[in-house]
Amino acid sequence: MTHDPTKTVSLLLKMSMRSRIQEDPYYRFKSAFDIAVAADLGVQIDVNQASIDDWLRLPGISIHQARQLVNLSKAGVAFYSISDLAAALNIPSSRLQWLAPVLSFQYYDRSLDLAAIKTNQATAVELAQVPHITPELANTIIDCRDRDGKFTDLVNFQQRLELSGELIGKLMHYLQF
Repeated sequence: MTHDPTKTVSLLLKMSMRSRIQEDPYYRFKSAFDIAVAADLGVQIDVNQASIDDWLRLPGISIHQARQLVNLSKAGVAFYSISDLAAALNIPSSRLQWLAPVLSFQYYDRSLDLAAIKTNQATAVELAQVPHITPELANTIIDCRDRDGKFTDLVNFQQRLELSGELIGKLMHYLQF
């Protein structure tokens, strides 16, 4: 059995990079190798809710571009693809394509100010504005939150309130924890 030092070095580099990314959630990627390791770890940047710091994690994105993307998003512009981002930045899509493994293009209903509706801080009136949340369910959410503490995530929310998978599927795009 022969020992391939190239594979050993590659494995060590990958393990080192994995450790850096896991230890620092705002680690700034420097190369395609970093992007590939981050993608393997499940790192995703939601382009429609990304902060300036999120954008600056990506190699080749300047502070000016990061601010531009955040301001456009805050103004209600939704990005559905790499080509949308490229058009917003007035650059060719090919310059961004290699970042695709860590970019997530999620859809959000902009008819509500969803950024203001946070499940653990919202009032019953605010919660009742969310589609599929009745005033009764909104009160139940508040009662459960006051009695048992903040909801940690969507699964915790579903289990504590004993909600159906169908209803959670309808609500998940509107709830933030």
